[in-house]
Amino acid sequence: MRANQYDAAVAGRWSGRFFGESRDEDEAMRRARETMTAAFLDLDGRQRIAESSVAASNRLYPDKGIHRQWQSVRDGCYEVGSRYVATCDDADSGRATVTDLDATTRALIDAAHLVDEFYGSHRAHLEHAASLLDAIPRIAVEAQSAADAACRSAVGPYAGYSSVRAGVAAIDEASLLLAGAGAQDDIRRVRDAAARLNDAVAELGSALAAAPDRERQARNALSSVTTRIAAVRNRAADLGPAYSSILREFNAASSDDLVGNDRESVRLIEQSEVLFAEAQAALAAGDPDLASELTARVRATLVDAEGLVDAVTDRLRLLRDVRTDPRAKVDAVRFRLRDAQLLAVNSGLAVEWGSALDAQVDRIERAVDRLAGTHPDYWAYITELDAVSSFVAGIVQRMRGQSATP
Repeated sequence: MRANQYDAAVAGRWSGRFFGESRDEDEAMRRARETMTAAFLDLDGRQRIAESSVAASNRLYPDKGIHRQWQSVRDGCYEVGSRYVATCDDADSGRATVTDLDATTRALIDAAHLVDEFYGSHRAHLEHAASLLDAIPRIAVEAQSAADAACRSAVGPYAGYSSVRAGVAAIDEASLLLAGAGAQDDIRRVRDAAARLNDAVAELGSALAAAPDRERQARNALSSVTTRIAAVRNRAADLGPAYSSILREFNAASSDDLVGNDRESVRLIEQSEVLFAEAQAALAAGDPDLASELTARVRATLVDAEGLVDAVTDRLRLLRDVRTDPRAKVDAVRFRLRDAQLLAVNSGLAVEWGSALDAQVDRIERAVDRLAGTHPDYWAYITELDAVSSFVAGIVQRMRGQSATP
């Protein structure tokens, strides 16, 4: 018997069944019937509490599967409830004995125990779900009230700040989502939209709290970046002569990856100047947030430009250093290789790593050969030795990891 059928059947017999009004029942039947009715009412109360909590869980956390686990327990309650109704009918017609009533009472008590076991197994979750379901409408109202107050507080001298405008826009969007979820009675969406609205309120609050100091910060940042632009522009003046020196003094391949650095660095410096002008305009228009954002882009653009300049000037310096003392670099790599070979022997890993390390000796010799002849290729010498050094470092790291493993 399903829930609606069951409730209808019980409702039709309610007054006559609870108090055993059959005049022909003896005292034992009366007491048995009262006990059975009490067990039924106890089960009904427990079932309703559990059912309500399970429904809350299913609305808020359907993926948890509590409703599916509850179905067998609920069906058992419906079954024993139908048995109670049938026993009452039998008692009214004189077909039921005290033994029949006692048996139904025990079945009702057993079903109540199953409800308790189920509820106890999931108590924390069920109580949380029921409490949250009851609280969500209130939480939604409070969230919207806080949002309205936050938007009112944004009206003032900082209303034009980008961070404040973005905060108000985020609140408007979250408010619309909350209203839509409420209109559709989608409790999970109401919960999520209320949380999103609260987050937006907090973001706007942070923006308003920071607003009084934003203009000073933006002005100071613009002042410092002015000096930075001039410094990078001055450093860029060294790029052309340095590139020419590489071409003149070293193998042509030593600068292949640096072609175009001069043009690109100039373009980036000019771009930073455009962004700087936009930042000044934003500050003058009363939006220090936008001014700060543009100033940060100026700095990032200058970093890229400076990297292009440094790539050329650092390359020239490195090539000249190696040309002056080529043995210093190869000796350092040979030392690292010998140290790695010693580690392999001492760690008992020579069989696994020895051949790979030994092969680096030939790579080192090939790198040294790059310096032979009238036009030594110092850049190939450097890159090959750096590759050997990196390869050896990787093996050393793996050997140390193996040694540390019990």
